[in-house]
Amino acid sequence: MKILLNNNELNEALYGVSNLGFVPTMGSLHNGHISLIKKSLRTCNKTIVSIFINPTQFDNNQDYKKYPKNYKSDLLILKKLKVDLVYLPKKKHIYEKIRAKKIKINKKDKIMCAKNRKGHFEGVIDVMDRFTKIIKPNKIFMGEKDFQQLHLVKKYIEKKYKSKIVSCKTIRNRNGVALSSRNLLLNNNQLITLGKLSRKIYSIKKVLTKKKNIKRYLSNKIRELNKTYNIKIEYLELRKIDGLKRSNSTKKSKLFLAYNFNRVRLIDNF
Repeated sequence: MKILLNNNELNEALYGVSNLGFVPTMGSLHNGHISLIKKSLRTCNKTIVSIFINPTQFDNNQDYKKYPKNYKSDLLILKKLKVDLVYLPKKKHIYEKIRAKKIKINKKDKIMCAKNRKGHFEGVIDVMDRFTKIIKPNKIFMGEKDFQQLHLVKKYIEKKYKSKIVSCKTIRNRNGVALSSRNLLLNNNQLITLGKLSRKIYSIKKVLTKKKNIKRYLSNKIRELNKTYNIKIEYLELRKIDGLKRSNSTKKSKLFLAYNFNRVRLIDNF
């Protein structure tokens, strides 16, 4: 495993590499990340993993500062997986050039997280654009837990580059909670509560086909869930997988959820 600390080392290491797989991460690696890495290792000649907590995608500076960091543990995991290359850039390496034209999200895409976290996806797309430009991967592996992010990045990157975005299934713990680096900010009892919430959301989705007014039904459920699980839901919406338009059927649709629990913001889809 070779650790790359700047763009010169990166360019040298990538010279002549074909069929390159790229797994972008912000560190604090868990089994969700590991599943992405293993898929890249299986399907590509070489795999590069980045660890970079991107400041431009945080709409809250405190959230950025408290984002979990576990570099020593991360590198041990990557070494055990026999990853070829690990890229550990600093902000100056990624943002050395000022963008001539700011990235903007289309009005129709300003839904869910894009509506509630101003500038978040602009920051995500910006950093993914910069990574793709300097790494030039054949495939980029991203998880479906951040489904809206996956949708927007795929639309932008595949239109601009030859790189293909490979979507990978959400990995959950035994209680059904989607794995997230932010889960490290919660204790065991809190994670058990989130497991109960996940099972409840699954049961809600199952009965949606019987409801005439899905939007109103979900609005009522938000109040109930907030009270039962001591959370604050930002949105609970049924949307089509293709295009993320509002849906009146569970067919080819997902139930999207974002909420705050113990001052930690979490997202999921079912």
